[in-house]
Amino acid sequence: MAKVKSSYFCQSCGYESPKWLGKCPSCQQWNTFVEEVVEKKSAGIPDWRNTTHSTVSRANQPHKIQEIAYTEEHRLITPDKELNRVLGGGIVGGSLVLIGGEPGIGKSTLMLQLALTLPNIKVLYVSGEESEQQIKLRAERILNNPFSDCYILTETSTQNIFKQIEILEPNIVVIDSIQTLHSAHMESTPGSVSQVRECTAELLRFAKESNTPVFLIGHITKDGMIAGPKILEHMVDTVLQFEGDRHHVYRILRAIKNRFGSAAELGIYEMQGSGLREVSNPSEILLSLREEALSGVTVSATMEGMRPMLIETQALVSNSPYGTPQRSSTGFDTKRMNMLLAVLEKRCGFKLGAKDVFLNIAGGIKIEDPSIDLGLIAAIISSHEDIPISHKICFAAEVGLSGEIRAVTRIEQRIAEAEKLGFEQIFISKYNKKGLDLSKYKIGIQTVAKVEEVFELLFG
Repeated sequence: MAKVKSSYFCQSCGYESPKWLGKCPSCQQWNTFVEEVVEKKSAGIPDWRNTTHSTVSRANQPHKIQEIAYTEEHRLITPDKELNRVLGGGIVGGSLVLIGGEPGIGKSTLMLQLALTLPNIKVLYVSGEESEQQIKLRAERILNNPFSDCYILTETSTQNIFKQIEILEPNIVVIDSIQTLHSAHMESTPGSVSQVRECTAELLRFAKESNTPVFLIGHITKDGMIAGPKILEHMVDTVLQFEGDRHHVYRILRAIKNRFGSAAELGIYEMQGSGLREVSNPSEILLSLREEALSGVTVSATMEGMRPMLIETQALVSNSPYGTPQRSSTGFDTKRMNMLLAVLEKRCGFKLGAKDVFLNIAGGIKIEDPSIDLGLIAAIISSHEDIPISHKICFAAEVGLSGEIRAVTRIEQRIAEAEKLGFEQIFISKYNKKGLDLSKYKIGIQTVAKVEEVFELLFG
């Protein structure tokens, strides 16, 4: 019999302690330790291949780095171009991908849609949350005539799942979700720190030894972090975050970690009744189709990963009816907004201390790129003076504390995107002119160095 013992685990970060502690020494959280029964597993054969693997394994030998033969990893190109972009060009064999997001955001829909649209690929969709009838109803809504080999398994025991995998031999495995699985080697409840860690370790061994891609769907906490121990994100190869607002139809699939590609990529989807639709040109959906110019509305060129996007930045400045003025922003950092307001008051003389200021990024997305600073400042002054800015003008520059207009990266792609969408003029920093060939662009490029120059050109 294997030796059974109990340990205390922090439910916030997964820290293990032999005794109960009031404060976690790792994450500094209070009252997070829970006792769990742990059964030490004897080192032996992987559970998913008890019959085919030999009990004797040879130890790995060290090799010089020059002697290691490198072959380009084979990627499976899916019909979903946005998913291919986020994964770095396709699905890598033997990769373990974790997808997190809020309840109802569309994680299961995205994975089932992928399973149904892969031709000649055998996919095993394992669900521990829904019945076969529920998955069938969703599949009919997404695709009337699925032409792929998609198999549905409703199971939560990893031992039973690996038995079915050995019989079916799928090309891709989808687990929905990792918090519902439980392993017989651990006596704690499903979703606990030790169970999540053990089930993920078993799936990791299976993925690497069989070269089969595995997708894990994970829950998130109220703070927006993926539920379970932090080691879960370290164990997997790729961590994808599915973001969006339920009140908006657009969803963003963002790569937080990617061992096989860039971690700065994102994909954009539109949630429809028939599933998720790819958005190939996000600039067109994020810009309102308005004919007349409105005060407090500007367009800024931003970069999300390697993709340029034009977004609508909106500002509203009004007299404060209360003693304390309100400062509110949606989709933009409030602290950075306060910094920009201080620059306007100190460097340009605008009295905004007694004004209510509201900022909004249209489309319900969140932007962290500082290149929209100039567009936001122009929108604030446009609303303050109630003077509209032409909807054919675009902005791409960062604003410093001294009021200078700072250069931003990948300015050529931003200018090309604005030109493609029919803008007539773009404001950039004069420090971006170095190495930039202005003659190849038809759009008017206005270079500025100070915030005062921008206001003179826009408002006289």
